[in-house]
Amino acid sequence: MIQKTRSNLLVSGAACLLLSLVAACGSSNSPGSGSAVDLGTAGGFAILAKSGISTVPTSAVTGDLGLSPAAATFITGFSLTMDSTNEFSTCPQVTGKVYAADYTPPAPSDLTTAVGDMERAFTDAAGRAPDVTELGAGNIGGMTLDPGVYKWGTGLLIPTDVTLTGDASDVWIFQIAQDLTVSSATNIHLAGGAQPENVAWQVAGMVDIGTTAHLEGVVLSQTTITLRTGASVNGRLLAQTAVDIDGSAVVEPAR
Repeated sequence: MIQKTRSNLLVSGAACLLLSLVAACGSSNSPGSGSAVDLGTAGGFAILAKSGISTVPTSAVTGDLGLSPAAATFITGFSLTMDSTNEFSTCPQVTGKVYAADYTPPAPSDLTTAVGDMERAFTDAAGRAPDVTELGAGNIGGMTLDPGVYKWGTGLLIPTDVTLTGDASDVWIFQIAQDLTVSSATNIHLAGGAQPENVAWQVAGMVDIGTTAHLEGVVLSQTTITLRTGASVNGRLLAQTAVDIDGSAVVEPAR
């Protein structure tokens, strides 16, 4: 009887160990299963910058604009109309509100928080462990990319269309040590239910989106973001210096 009890205990213990191993394997993080970059309050802006935001009319921005610590005079080409509260302004080119550091409170403190969140998001994206490094030697034109963290120690050139394919919970993070250049008439496509809010372009250099090109995702640039004539972005432009757009369309993702 004692021997039988011991055998049962051994079998039960082995079963528990097997179940634990299966659970551990099932919960491991595969590429693309990580969390999206947390934008904090910076996620409330379609365009957020520190030193300036400019447009060559007529652009179309869906979502709020924010500028800090620079003043509203560094938001150019939009023909702003101040609200009676002096807390924000409006513009025919913007479906949303425009905020600047010199507007009436709470705009200044809210913008300071948002800029801090933008910088933390940049650091978060830059710190993720890469799944793939130096893909295409810095040229990913024509590729279809699965979810994951991609890293380049150089700039990244996208001369022809690229497709990001995955489901609605998958995440793509692109870590780029120099500039990001998307050639004219080149499109970034999402497939399989992939969502723009789960795509982050973390760029240490400049971002240049060519004429009539289209980008999907959140752009986190340590310097400037430029959209050439007719370029479009389904996502957010978050720059630690300036954002310049030219007859462009920027649409924030649904929240």
